[in-house]
Amino acid sequence: MGAKFNLDYYTGADFYSDGDIEDELLSIVKSSRDIDEVLLNDNRWPILYHLSPIRQNIINWYPFKDNSNCLEIGAGCGAITGALCDRLKKVVAVELSKRRATINYERHKDYDNLEIIVANLNNIKFEEKFDYITLNGVLEYAGSFTKTKEPYLDFLKQIKQYLKPDGKLIVAIENRYGLKYFAGAREDHTANFFDSIEGYEGIDSVRTFGKKELEDLLANSGYKAQEFYYPHPDYKMPLEIYSSSFLPSPDTFLPCAPNFDYDRYTLFDESKAFRGIIENNQFEFFANSFLVICGE
Repeated sequence: MGAKFNLDYYTGADFYSDGDIEDELLSIVKSSRDIDEVLLNDNRWPILYHLSPIRQNIINWYPFKDNSNCLEIGAGCGAITGALCDRLKKVVAVELSKRRATINYERHKDYDNLEIIVANLNNIKFEEKFDYITLNGVLEYAGSFTKTKEPYLDFLKQIKQYLKPDGKLIVAIENRYGLKYFAGAREDHTANFFDSIEGYEGIDSVRTFGKKELEDLLANSGYKAQEFYYPHPDYKMPLEIYSSSFLPSPDTFLPCAPNFDYDRYTLFDESKAFRGIIENNQFEFFANSFLVICGE
């Protein structure tokens, strides 16, 4: 039977895009071309970001419950959708952009347990509740698609109504105080230097959070039980994932975080800096990204 592609809530407008390269992505996934071969021969960031299997490392280790379902919010081109479908009984993937959702569908159309809905989540009312909800690179954009005075808080409260009482919200997001930003990497969403460190002055559409800010935001939204993990070099291309109970030692080599999409400075050696940071028990503050598993 295959995956279901739901346009019932589509307004005809796509709100987020990487541009015409998405047409290339659609052509690639509709063809019989080998994805590994594509990645070897095309080093453009959108190709790597949307198609690399490394993206799945953020979630493919997690011990999901048997016979459970998941709401994937902001599924994009399906970087982790397949990994979710492989481990869960049912996946509902919501995406604002029809073109991105179509790429996702073409990649995963053989999954009988997948429904892709093209819509703004704010326009949907789900009758069912979910064991898991994922926000993989999504929470930081709540200021763009939730038009309230406190969009990040209100967005998290809104989606909580779709979570079962014992369900888990899974959030992956950059740390605004990630060491890479001090060392000369541009802020991922604005492409400017130090925007997150300086508090996103004059920017309302996007923002990330420090560890305590994120803890408080989640707690105030009703997610008081929180497990923090630390993907390195970041959550987009994670090669290792540390936890609060298994942190890197001072002897651990942590490679510098690349900026695939923009040029960056290298103001100091992040690997050497992390050594002292770890010795002073500050790794969790300066980690480049967070992965949080949270519930009531």
